[in-house]
Amino acid sequence: QVYLVESGGGLVQPGGSLRLSCAASGPIATINDMGWYRQAPGKQRESVARITRGSIANYADSVTGRFTISRDNAKNTVYLQMNSLKPEDTAVYYCSAEVRRPLAARSYTYWGQGTQVTVSS
Repeated sequence: QVYLVESGGGLVQPGGSLRLSCAASGPIATINDMGWYRQAPGKQRESVARITRGSIANYADSVTGRFTISRDNAKNTVYLQMNSLKPEDTAVYYCSAEVRRPLAARSYTYWGQGTQVTVSS
């Protein structure tokens, strides 16, 4: 089974920074797109940032200029550097990965369990 494990969430004051990490493990041949999503209480899950295997990144308008997504293909890990955090960034953050398992014909999307980010003074 493929697992994604997030870390790095926590409580931070407005204007502060956090760095989230998400490591994939298990039977993995290739990881294509990886991404970060978030879900605030009472709201739908939304895309925050996505990155291709070649490190082409896309961001939601609300985080552009403040968040940076990156990945280390050798470690099967994706990161999210979050700067200038705002109270409205408070949410559970989930990572996702499009993983092709050995001998599989196609990729499947896997999700992490989520990590809480709270921005509050």
